Amino acid sequence: MGQSIFNMSKKNLFQSGLVYSTNPEILQRADHEEVATPPASAQKLKVNLDTKHRAGKVVTLVLGFVGSTADIELLGKSLKSRCGTGGSVKDGQIIVQGDYKKRVTELLIKDGYRVI
Repeated sequence: MGQSIFNMSKKNLFQSGLVYSTNPEILQRADHEEVATPPASAQKLKVNLDTKHRAGKVVTLVLGFVGSTADIELLGKSLKSRCGTGGSVKDGQIIVQGDYKKRVTELLIKDGYRVI
């Protein structure tokens, strides 16, 4: 496998990307950086179907949302509720279980989002 950090030279240790800090200010800054959510008309969202790594099951992905975590969670909950299905919000994408591309696109346009 890989080298132990005890056997690495200083040069390799710094190139490995290993970072450790005890400074509490660094941790606080990373946790509290939220992006202000622009209005719906300024958002360009992309709606795709996906089956990768999902055992052949189809999901509808909404990509490109810019804003706070709370706002994307709220939009995801609204879409799942109005489609009558499950899903989740992960890594800045809204995942709606099933083939709801047309329905999700219509709902987003109705809410004022630009869908490309």
